[in-house]
Amino acid sequence: MGVVTVSASFGAGGAEIAPAVAARLELPFHDRAIPVQVAGRLGVPVAEAEANDETVARGLWRLVTSLGSMPDPVGGVLPTSSLPDERAYREQTERVLEEIAAGPGGVVLGRAAAMVLTGRPDVLHVRLDGPPDQRLAAAVAHLGRSEDEVRRERDAADAARVAYVRHFYRHDPAQSKHYHLVVDSTALPHETVVDLVVMAARARGIGSTG
Repeated sequence: MGVVTVSASFGAGGAEIAPAVAARLELPFHDRAIPVQVAGRLGVPVAEAEANDETVARGLWRLVTSLGSMPDPVGGVLPTSSLPDERAYREQTERVLEEIAAGPGGVVLGRAAAMVLTGRPDVLHVRLDGPPDQRLAAAVAHLGRSEDEVRRERDAADAARVAYVRHFYRHDPAQSKHYHLVVDSTALPHETVVDLVVMAARARGIGSTG
């Protein structure tokens, strides 16, 4: 069936676009189910696995800072976390991703999946991005919160995702070389972005043909 990995910057609409792609391709959407599986394998509460999940901004900062103190983009220094070995979470997440690719396939949002599943012929790697100001405006409209609050969340989420991928995979997740398709999802309607991703996935033999 194949896999579509979706890497999305904050405010790029990944949480809306990725499940819509899955529905169109008639593939499972893998998001919240991944930390549940990781938690079960590690014997820890789901909340703890989610705190280590690559797509949750606050969990990302806890994960990144468990590697040592880092500057907080809104000022000050973040404290060192006492989470269990973060590499255990990464390794189990990688195993889940590999099992998805070898089994039912699906659409995976985040989890540095493009780095884990690189080189596979049955995978399409997609990057959703856009200018920071445009992503901020989209997130403010979607979340209905103040611009200052959303800006802080954007900066923290973007920096943490980059830190996660650089630490574990020695890559910059924003570099286009890691993806088959890079789309400015702030410049196009989400429905159009979904159409583009579905078309590219089907060209690689992924998902339903209907």
